[in-house]
Amino acid sequence: MSHRCLTNLKSAERAVFYHSALKYGHYLWQQGHSGRAILALTRALYADVAENDPILKQWPLPYGALKWIIANHSSTDFPGNPRISFQHQATRLRGERQCLRRARAWAVWALICETRPELEPDRTQGIIEPTLESIETLLHAHAHTGESVLWRSVLQAMLVTDSRTAH
Repeated sequence: MSHRCLTNLKSAERAVFYHSALKYGHYLWQQGHSGRAILALTRALYADVAENDPILKQWPLPYGALKWIIANHSSTDFPGNPRISFQHQATRLRGERQCLRRARAWAVWALICETRPELEPDRTQGIIEPTLESIETLLHAHAHTGESVLWRSVLQAMLVTDSRTAH
């Protein structure tokens, strides 16, 4: 499998692209390429899939998968700091569906902050970091119906898991 599995699908049905990006992200994780897996899953997250598309019933938006990769990467040595990457995406994305993609970037950023708080933010840009409540509001305003619930469930599962392992 290679990046061509996605580049060859630029004009394909969005659900096909979405599913391929998920599979490619999984493949990259299995090959030990966590940074590239995050990029592939982000392509899936930003894909223009209708909220009522059947693919999302079987394969929900990859908040859980992204969180899992961040949590299970063997060190803080990522090929690029994912906290900064999503912070920059949330403040710099332009073009089609900008508000939706920015809301999703902040949602992933929050998962990263909660999962790996030791990852440094970008302190040089003067970026105002949103609260969890404001991210939820952004998702309510711009994302799929129920997406904020999915995101919150991933966040809450993470907090429950963290509290269990802390004892």
